[in-house]
Amino acid sequence: MTETPLQSRPLEGEPIALDLVNTQWNERGSRMDLLAMEGGVAQWLSEHGLQQPRDSSTTQATLIEARTALRQCLEADDGDDSAREALNQVLEYGRIVPRLGSEGPGERVEVDEVQYPAWVAARNYLELRNKWSRKRIRACAHPDCILYFLDATRSGTRRWCDMQTCGNRAKAKRHYNRHG
Repeated sequence: MTETPLQSRPLEGEPIALDLVNTQWNERGSRMDLLAMEGGVAQWLSEHGLQQPRDSSTTQATLIEARTALRQCLEADDGDDSAREALNQVLEYGRIVPRLGSEGPGERVEVDEVQYPAWVAARNYLELRNKWSRKRIRACAHPDCILYFLDATRSGTRRWCDMQTCGNRAKAKRHYNRHG
């Protein structure tokens, strides 16, 4: 049985905006990119319950655009106009239309199916920013790691994407530096 790219990807299960950013990661000194792997886009969509659109190359391109915009927002301060504009361009793919239905007030999302996954991830970032302090959306503290996570701990002191990998590597490096 061959291992799929999704199975080998670290830090799954973050909110969809962060999970999209985390489709790039470092592994043994090389940058990995799930969206560039054969079948990677389909696997990522499947993990998030999103349908494979009719035009997978356009979907791939819009996901990469959204991932780049999200990473810019995560790496920039709130005053960075270019990072906000990049994310706003992805958000312009769709719109939310208020509706009154038989169950009462509701909303309908209008967005082309090939752009929908990218729009959902960008929209999720806004939801995260509304619900959580920006300080709770963090980059892993390991200098070689490029993953992001939502620190939902009570204390708000999580530092590592994963204690078993990045946290232990940092501990081992400190130990080695102390004991040479």
